[in-house]
Amino acid sequence: MPQISQLFFKTAVICLIVGLAMGLQMGISGNHIVIGAHAHLNLLGWVTCAIFGGYYALNPSKAGKKLAMVQYFVYTLGLIVMLPALYFMELGNRQLEPLVGIGSIIVLVGVLLFAVIIFSRAIAVVPEAGRA
Repeated sequence: MPQISQLFFKTAVICLIVGLAMGLQMGISGNHIVIGAHAHLNLLGWVTCAIFGGYYALNPSKAGKKLAMVQYFVYTLGLIVMLPALYFMELGNRQLEPLVGIGSIIVLVGVLLFAVIIFSRAIAVVPEAGRA
């Protein structure tokens, strides 16, 4: 499996563990005030990172591109900026709202990079006819 797939799957599992812990904490306490951060962590962290990892595993010609690694770091940086800020903002720290917006824009840039990768032509390695 390509390294980029491994990175995305590892990131996805970390997000899943943290998201499950948040969900358990909400369920045990009965306080669901951070439901938005929990949902964003599960969708953008667990699900989307796993989808990115699966795509790169199925398309190794795209996984080896430098842009794929850039996409991983940009997207992950966006998650790291956005999600804690969203969590603490939902707990009442409204000053973090601009940080949530900045993180969201970084996540969007990561998704746009993924779109560029998907729509770019793959370099196919096809043996020429008659060659041994």
